[in-house]
Amino acid sequence: MNRSSALDELPGELLMWVLILSELAVFGAGLVAFLAVRLTDPVGFTEAQSHLHRAGAAANTLVLVTSGWLAALATRAAEAGKTRRLRLLLAPAILLGGVFLVLKASEYADLFAQGIGTETHAFYTFSFLLTGFHAAHVLAGMILLALVGWLATPRAVETGAAFWHMVDLVWVLLFPVVYLL
Repeated sequence: MNRSSALDELPGELLMWVLILSELAVFGAGLVAFLAVRLTDPVGFTEAQSHLHRAGAAANTLVLVTSGWLAALATRAAEAGKTRRLRLLLAPAILLGGVFLVLKASEYADLFAQGIGTETHAFYTFSFLLTGFHAAHVLAGMILLALVGWLATPRAVETGAAFWHMVDLVWVLLFPVVYLL
């Protein structure tokens, strides 16, 4: 008797899902802390927020969502056994991750040039921590996508794409909380 469970239906590897859920919990805790501290100084947070690059952050949202779409298409190509196509889809997905990092680095450089750092205000402490931790995940995701593109197995691509979609999801949550609220 072969019993199937909901865990068998998850795309990719179970351990990746453990990692994804733990990372979502960490980011969730960071966002809750950010919002709680914001309640203590809404005027200061609003003023500090005005120095961020909202247009660049909006562009980064489009960049990551597009990259996630390409990773999803690569997953379909892997399932169809189209190795060349999946690699042709993952390459621009990875490059878009690089675009995200360049835009984020540009924003950081501008803030540092204004004399703004983690010690300037609690808003910047959280902003740099949350977006910097996210940027580290973008870099890790780019490396992971390159690795699964090289392996080119459906399970590997599915696993890498699951991580990449988590990176997308976190940004879709960070963007409005850090840049727009």
